[in-house]
Order: sequence, then structure tokens, then C-alpha cells
Amino acid sequence: MTESIRRSGEYEYPSEGDQQQSTYAQQHASSPVNPEWPPPPAYQPPVTVEPGTTVWPSQAAHASAPAGFAADDAGHGGDGGTAVLTAAPADPAPAEPKKRRSRGPLALLAAVAIVAAAIGGGTAYGIQELTGNDTVTASSASTNVVPSSQKGTVSGVAAAVSPSIVEINATSNAGESTGSGVIITSDGEIITNNHVVSGASSIKVSTSDGKTYTAQVVGTDSKKDLALIKLENASGLKTATLGNSDGVQVGDTVVAIGSPEGLTGTVTSGIVSALNRDVTVSTDEGQQQQQGGGSGQWPFEFGGQQFNGDTGSSTTTYKALQTDASLNPGNSGGALIDMNGNIIGINSAMYSAADATSSSSAGNVGLGFAIPINTVKSDLATLRAGGSDS
Repeated sequence: MTESIRRSGEYEYPSEGDQQQSTYAQQHASSPVNPEWPPPPAYQPPVTVEPGTTVWPSQAAHASAPAGFAADDAGHGGDGGTAVLTAAPADPAPAEPKKRRSRGPLALLAAVAIVAAAIGGGTAYGIQELTGNDTVTASSASTNVVPSSQKGTVSGVAAAVSPSIVEINATSNAGESTGSGVIITSDGEIITNNHVVSGASSIKVSTSDGKTYTAQVVGTDSKKDLALIKLENASGLKTATLGNSDGVQVGDTVVAIGSPEGLTGTVTSGIVSALNRDVTVSTDEGQQQQQGGGSGQWPFEFGGQQFNGDTGSSTTTYKALQTDASLNPGNSGGALIDMNGNIIGINSAMYSAADATSSSSAGNVGLGFAIPINTVKSDLATLRAGGSDS
């Protein structure tokens, strides 16, 4: 039967087996045949008329047959003599272009996210002050400087930040004093307290790896008790990340690193005890030399009372962070650090017992003060230009 239909010019439809071909031929045996119709291409694709249903081109007129009457694999059902084939459940060929089109926006979004992260890193990590090829790494939000495996630990903060803290030994007519400093550029710009280097005739700086450098004063600001010094012939130094002191809250855990009594790289910890303390310090260079010489103490005034000596008649007041992290003579100019490793303050003053007349009798009693790092960042350009005292 199949051979006779073929010789009469009937279409030869693709089928999955001889049984389907035989059934289809029987259904169309009585249908009129136009011998002038050319046979369809051997691999002509089906015409899609609605999702899930296809018909061959010669039967497009019957495309409106309900999907419920679509033929099964054996060719049963259908609308009269029309064979309607049900499309395979797998995604048709257009699915691949859809996937490609959807991948484009996703790739774009991913790229935007990376750029945003880079810009976010710029915001959280790179409000940068540039001088030549030097970059100050600053942060407007808390940046994770500490490795994730050590996040939230004092040891993690110490390991991450200690290489950026130095010991400063200044010699003046009043004697020698020891303080600390924070490296802010890889070629040796260091932030410290003005009272650590004021009036110094020579300055020696020791880094955490034991190297010693000679330094020169770049600029001082006695009203904020800040100074910027620069190491000679230094390069490749580990820089600190300057954080955001506006985000500090009372009760935040902090770490202090400095060189109290010349004990390089000493690490202590505590909390932020209070914010915006009005600390009054001396701006008189002679007074600084007298009080900050061999003892390393620094006179300051708080709440109408003077501590660690007489501040003199020439003073200035700044807002400070208060901490109970142990600070001792020599911590001045060192770093107060949050638990992500960001510098949030420059340690500047500590309370000593009223009868403390020398560094041997002075000691920490849980009242220390630090200049907020945002004050430092806002003053950096002035310091680089020579400072407000120039």
C-alpha cells in the first residue's frame, strides 16, 4: 500500500516507524491528490503555530485544531485526515538565543557589580590624597584590613597593622623624647603628634622590621597637636588604612599600638569610653620641650583640671576620642585602631596619677585620648604644605 501511494505522487512524510507510515497512508487513501504538487524538502522543518504544537507546511490550514486532539506517537487522534504532531517537551531551538540574550544582561550586571565593588573599594578604601607617586590609603567606611580568618581578634589587628607603626626618637635642647607614628605613604610620610617632634634638632625613626631612618619635619599644626614627618631614602613601606572616626561608637573594641617607654610595637586593647571629649593641650614649644622631654609625658587639661604638668598659658582645645586601652608615655602619636584594622585615631594624651613626676611613676589608669582620624585627614593637605605653624 505504501509503495502505491508513493507512485501516485502522495507525500512521503517523515515517521518514526513503518507502523506510523502505514496508519497515515490509510487515513489519506481517499484524499484527492494533486500530482503537480512538488514533494516537500526531505528535511523541511515544521511550522510552529502555538507553543507545544507543530504541523507540517501542507497542513497549516488545520493548525487551529485543539491541542487536546494532537496525535500521539502512533498517529492516532487528530482532526479528520490532518496529522498534527506534538512537539517534543524539550526547549525548542529558540531557547538557546534566549539563554544567550539573558546571559548578556547578567554579564553586564556582573561587570557593573565588579566596577561598583572597585568604586566601593575606592569609597571604602581609597579617598586618596596624592602627592607625586605617593598614595594615602583612606577609608570613609570600615574596611577589612584584617584577614577574614583573624577578623575581630586583637592578634589579627596587631599582625595587620603593626608593620605600619613606628617608634620616633626626637632630640632637642630639652633632651630626648620617645613617641610613635603611623606610616601613611610607602615612601615614608608619617603622622605623629606635634609634641613628639616639636623643636627637635634630629629625628630617628625605627620601623617594625628593625630598620632605622633619619626623618625631617614636613609640617606641624600645634592647634591640633599634629605633625607630618618624612623618612629619608625610604620605599616599599607598609601603609596604614585611615578609617572613619565619625562611625565610632561608645563601647567599640579598639587596639592601641605604640612604643611606650621605648618598648617598640607594644599592643594593648580596650573600648571607646566616650566621644567628643574637649582636651586642651599646650601650643608653646618651650612648654612642650619642658614637659615632653625625658619623661615622654604630655600635659593636658580636661574638665578644668590639668594633668601631667602645667599646660602653660598658650593652649588649644580639640575634640578627642576617649579610650580605656592602656596608653603610657611613648604611645603619643601611635595608632588607635578598630577591629577591622582601620586607624580611627592618633593617640595623644593619657592621664597619670597626680603625684607622677617622672615616667617611672606615671602609668595607665584607663583614661587615654586620641585625635579622631577624620581630623587628621582634613589637616593632611595643610601639613604637607608646611603646616599651620609655618
